[in-house]
Amino acid sequence: MATISSLGVGSGLDVNSIITQLMALEKKPLTNLQTAGTKIQSQISEVGKIKSALSTFRDAAAKLASADFWKTTTGSSSSGAVAIATSSSASAAQYSVEVTSLARAQTIAAPALASSAATLGAGTLTLQRAAADALPVQVTIEATDTLADIRDKINAAGAGVTASILNDGTGARLVMRADDTGTDNAFSTTVSGSGLDGLAFDAASGTGGATLSQAAANAAATINNLPVTSQSNTLADVLDGVTLTLNAQTSEPVNVAVKPDTEALKKKLEEFAEAYSALAALIKTDTKYDAASKKAGVLQGDSSIVGIQNQLRSMLGSTSAASGVYARLSDVGFEIQQDGSLSVNATRLDKALANLPELSKLFAGSSLTDPAQDGFGKRFRELAGGMLGIDGVMSSRADALSAKLDRNADAQERMQVRLEQTQARLERQYAALDTQMGKLNSLSAYMTQQVALWNKSGGNNN
Repeated sequence: MATISSLGVGSGLDVNSIITQLMALEKKPLTNLQTAGTKIQSQISEVGKIKSALSTFRDAAAKLASADFWKTTTGSSSSGAVAIATSSSASAAQYSVEVTSLARAQTIAAPALASSAATLGAGTLTLQRAAADALPVQVTIEATDTLADIRDKINAAGAGVTASILNDGTGARLVMRADDTGTDNAFSTTVSGSGLDGLAFDAASGTGGATLSQAAANAAATINNLPVTSQSNTLADVLDGVTLTLNAQTSEPVNVAVKPDTEALKKKLEEFAEAYSALAALIKTDTKYDAASKKAGVLQGDSSIVGIQNQLRSMLGSTSAASGVYARLSDVGFEIQQDGSLSVNATRLDKALANLPELSKLFAGSSLTDPAQDGFGKRFRELAGGMLGIDGVMSSRADALSAKLDRNADAQERMQVRLEQTQARLERQYAALDTQMGKLNSLSAYMTQQVALWNKSGGNNN
């Protein structure tokens, strides 16, 4: 609030300085509220960080609680001629694959012209794919259309055929290629009008004005000596959960295998430990008290956050009857460290991964009637999910802090109004004091002057 610059003129007192000092004392409660508000904001921020870390941990646990996750497989191939990809529905197995021929896309070429700017004539070009459900697609060609224009019109027609211009040394040739491999995608072209005969081709007879550069063909292979054909070089529906990509003909069998992806499983198990460790470290930092520096963490003494930490630690040390071989997380290599973090003993975990059915039960086991039969993935997922839920401890704590911050803001606003009123009152009081003292000073000066005059007059009479 601005001060009154004329205060003190009558009395000679530094009234503005006096009011400033008095208001500094009056503002201490506001300063305390502001400090408390900053602390609450810091607490809200840290609760948000813990909530995020807990969410990451819940997601890591949910992954381990999924039965499909433990079916994660990987494929290997003895040759680049056959590539393999797998999904969770694939079963561990080995296959012998021989590739007799690859699927190919039909390609035809029109007679050479002088350049891509040359014109052919006017009429209609009709493209018809061999597939039973394929509809003919017509392309209208104007007399002024150049070879490049015809190319662009074919590409825009959506007929499943892509056109390009090839300069082969004798001139510019319009080349048309099926977008997909296989005999279903073989195509014929018919023309009407004049000058377009060089674009015609009959796929059945292999005749026409255009010449066949490559015939449409299906892939042919054997899997464990059983013959397989495909319109494409990707065999996606031959083996459950397995996709084979044929890249080249083979002269000898290619061995492909499906096996559990232990590296991917191990990585997710390690991510679970890392997520827990990050959460534990954050809670530890926020709730600790450093005796040396006499500094407390932002959430030191917060029973809700400490309670989360205690529940997680308790569950880590608990047992499960989901597996008949493993009862504790420590049995498969998960070890609590002195600083509260969770580490993974690689040797012990690798040994457990060799017994994948029992390891999966330890994490993904589930029972509708007996919680003791639930795996640790499910337990931690549900525990963390409950904490994060709308009625969970994290949401409740965040809501309580937000309400506390709102009350603090309201208190600051009320205090600010009171301070403004206090300053206005002090200014009025000191203004009145200044006026009164000004009058007294004037009277004193007058009386001093009169006494001086009286003394002077009395001295002359003598």
